[in-house]
Amino acid sequence: MTSDSITPLPDEPFLTIVIPAWNEEPRLPGTLEQVTAFLDQQPYAAEVLVVENGSTDRTTEIAEEFAARFAYIRVLHSPQGKGAAVKMGMMAGRGAYLYVCDTDLAVPIEEVAKFLPPQISEYDVAIASREAPGARRYNEPFYRHLMGRVYNIIAQLIVVPGIKDTQCGFKCFNRRAARAIFSVQVMSGWGFDVEVLFIARRWGHRIVEVPVNWYYGRGSRISPVRDSLRMLGELWQVRRNGSRGLYDVKRLH
Repeated sequence: MTSDSITPLPDEPFLTIVIPAWNEEPRLPGTLEQVTAFLDQQPYAAEVLVVENGSTDRTTEIAEEFAARFAYIRVLHSPQGKGAAVKMGMMAGRGAYLYVCDTDLAVPIEEVAKFLPPQISEYDVAIASREAPGARRYNEPFYRHLMGRVYNIIAQLIVVPGIKDTQCGFKCFNRRAARAIFSVQVMSGWGFDVEVLFIARRWGHRIVEVPVNWYYGRGSRISPVRDSLRMLGELWQVRRNGSRGLYDVKRLH
């Protein structure tokens, strides 16, 4: 595939990349340049879904400019909230594998190969881990690392025991699992990461943690105090939703 190609995308591409984007005017052009340069070198068909969710800057315009250049890019619009954006992308994606990545590309796009056959197979959900053996963090401030570890300990105690890194924003789902999990995912805030893992566990999907190289970026929008408190509240909300049967398989039918 090249930027000059007008060949229609296959109905079932091998890979879908979902990029939630809220007010990403500064970062989105560089991100899409890296993603398209990578995909144009791959032997498989892929699609990119940029899911804009309530932006007030030029995010939509930039995404549409790239969509005009590359046949495999589509621009979608969701309600505000990263969880809502990811859900829309996962339900709309046509790939055999659906990979969500943050706009900052803290995990370089080249590492998507770690989530795909032949490097890995026989899984339903593969999550990037900064804690698995072989993973490396770069340039992360101590306070951010400490904040993340405390949150994860609480998340393991309340919702997803045994998963050492729930919040890294790079995750891959096979299409069957993505459709099932996101059909009942409801949280629009940061807590959706834990929510989808809770749902996957509840339904018996196989989850694997993939060690990655992760680069801290200064553009993070997480407020250490405000968002930490909100995320802790969302952990309890996931637990309550589960107790109420909100994620039961029977709701699919």
